[in-house]
Amino acid sequence: MAVQKSKKSPSRRGMRRSHDALTSRALSVESATGEVHLRHNITQDGYYKGNKVVEVKSKSETEEDSE
Repeated sequence: MAVQKSKKSPSRRGMRRSHDALTSRALSVESATGEVHLRHNITQDGYYKGNKVVEVKSKSETEEDSE
């Protein structure tokens, strides 16, 4: 079993934990659709920076393709 050689001070403990803080996710609003999405990611509709970059299939199209 591991046993420490000497006690770590509260200051050392705090310095170790200084990088453990969580930050909130960076969100953006798409100018074309008004949809909220993660930064540097396309929206569910296939838009990025106001431009349509991916043609998204609807649910009915995907059901037809699978049959």
